[in-house]
Amino acid sequence: MIVPFALVLMSLAVGGYSVLKNGPILSDMVLLSVLMTVASFYLLLRAIVARPKLEPTGPDQWILVDGSNVMHWKDDTPQLATVQDVLQVLQARGFSPGVIFDANVGYKVAGRYQDDRELARVLRLPEDRVLVVPKGTQADPYLLNSARDLGARVVTNDKYRDWAADFPEIRSQGFLISGGYRGGKLWLDDGLLARHAA
Repeated sequence: MIVPFALVLMSLAVGGYSVLKNGPILSDMVLLSVLMTVASFYLLLRAIVARPKLEPTGPDQWILVDGSNVMHWKDDTPQLATVQDVLQVLQARGFSPGVIFDANVGYKVAGRYQDDRELARVLRLPEDRVLVVPKGTQADPYLLNSARDLGARVVTNDKYRDWAADFPEIRSQGFLISGGYRGGKLWLDDGLLARHAA
C-alpha cells in the first residue's frame, strides 16, 4: 500500500509543479499528472480493499503465542521451529494465532535484530499477526493487553505473576495454555484446547 500512496503523492507533486511553472493552462505535463493521479488513486483504492482483515471466523478464534517463551520449549534452546510447530497445531484446530516476541528474539535465533516482517515470513503468518516489541520494553504487557482486547487466550508456560494485579484474567482457568515437548513430540494442554473445538 506504500507504493500506490507514493504514486499519488508524486503525481500530485508533478501536477502542482506544472501549474506553478506554466500557469493553470492545460499543458502536456498537467494532463499527464491528472492521468497519473487518477491511475494512482485507483491503485491505492485496490490496495486498501485487498488488504487482509483481522477478523476471526467465530468466537474464541483468536489465540496469542508468547513467542519468547515458546521458542525455548524444545531442549531449552531458542528456536523458531518450536514456534512454527505450535502455530501449526493451533491453526489445525481452527485458531487464528498471533505471536508476540521480546525485542531480542532475532539476536537469540539469528545473531542479529529481526523485525515483525522478517519473523512473519519465517513463521508463514501475515505481518500484522507478528509483533516484536520495541527495545527496552517487556513483551508481557503487550501480550496481555492484546489478549484482553481480542478476547484471546495465551499459549505460554509463563505464569505472569508480576502482572496478576493488572490482569486478573491470568488466574482464570483456560486463559493460559501450557505446553512443551515429551519424547521429542509437542504437547499442549489438550483439555483447554478441546473446549474450543466442542
